[in-house]
Amino acid sequence: MPIILHITQEQAWSDVQAEGRYETPSLHSQGFIHCSTNEQVLEVANVLFKDQAGLVLLCIDRGKIVPEVRYENCEGGDRLFPHIYGPLNLDAVLDVVPFTADDDGLFQLPPTVRRMFE
Repeated sequence: MPIILHITQEQAWSDVQAEGRYETPSLHSQGFIHCSTNEQVLEVANVLFKDQAGLVLLCIDRGKIVPEVRYENCEGGDRLFPHIYGPLNLDAVLDVVPFTADDDGLFQLPPTVRRMFE
């Protein structure tokens, strides 16, 4: 089962539980929800989320996502990132894992997530 990852605020995730689908500001402004592979997520976290608290990592079963998923790079590089082109159906989310930075403000892959890719 291919798994992709998405970083979000714990509160944002909690807020959507009653709605049955997850949307992000990027879905409305860019047309998709940004995700990462396990090889990409730490770089994304350490560049875009450094020193932020209250984050969770959504572990998403790629095969259960209802909207289209495209692997692309909108920045012009060679690395392709998974993008979800529509609201994420909550039943595709396998696990929601607290994602906290260390004392230097940097992230490491939580052990429960790391085991998913072994």
